[in-house]
Amino acid sequence: MSTHAPHTAQPVTLPATLDEAVAALAAQPAAVPVAGGTDLMGAVNGGLLRPTALVGLGRVAELRGWEYRDGHALLGACLTLARMGRPDFAVLMPALAAAARSAGPPQILNAGTLGGNVITGAPSGDTLPVLAALEAELVVAGPDGARREVPVSELLVGREHLRPGELLAYARVPLLHAPQTFLKATGRTGPGRAVASVAVALDPARREVRCAVGAIAQVPLRPLEAEAWIASLVDWDGARTVPPEALAAFGDYVATACIPDPEPDPATGEVAALSAGLLQLRRTVAALARRGLGRALS
Repeated sequence: MSTHAPHTAQPVTLPATLDEAVAALAAQPAAVPVAGGTDLMGAVNGGLLRPTALVGLGRVAELRGWEYRDGHALLGACLTLARMGRPDFAVLMPALAAAARSAGPPQILNAGTLGGNVITGAPSGDTLPVLAALEAELVVAGPDGARREVPVSELLVGREHLRPGELLAYARVPLLHAPQTFLKATGRTGPGRAVASVAVALDPARREVRCAVGAIAQVPLRPLEAEAWIASLVDWDGARTVPPEALAAFGDYVATACIPDPEPDPATGEVAALSAGLLQLRRTVAALARRGLGRALS
């Protein structure tokens, strides 16, 4: 399994269907499901994880595709990032496609999966702020054919957990049929881990602007007040425009909401200044939010 770990044998189960995969996990509570393995093998090689058994999902065809259903896209948990970046996918979910394409080099895109991104829950996971902005639901499969839906935000923040024998099967994403954008800043040119990322989605039916900021906290952040404020300024019945100064103000509003000033000192009432690093991060978030909304509205 790893060039750094002792070569001990791990039982590997290769189910062919979703129900078989769930049954295998229920029968081996300590088993770890694996699809692309980009995050799992990194943890194994780093000595952070020593799975006693694996349940491989590569043969479960129903988890590798996606389909339309009731105004939503039902995305299999084993859908690869490379597949999500293709033009037919991008037409319906442009922000999710952009996030998938930016996740890394080709070898990562070809192996990495949507479900792995969600379950790992790394702050820099590129698809996570998009799923949060689109208010996606996760379909969890359990023993005996049980299915339940969990808001992606609740799983990421830990209000919901996968129970023994359960497996993330699908992400159910609303199709808004409206502009969406995803932008991220990295510490280098080319594919890299996000320092900050912003997803913006317009929902004309509800006259809403949705925004989620990734990488700067343990989970994506939704600046709800900033969303409501800018939505009130959008000309929804016309060209869907806002004054230029409103774009700049929106960026600042989002950045300040996500990276607030320190609390006043209880004794003196003085407010300490943000560090230079946090000020730069705030400026980065503001620029991403401003550009993301500007592109969505244009």
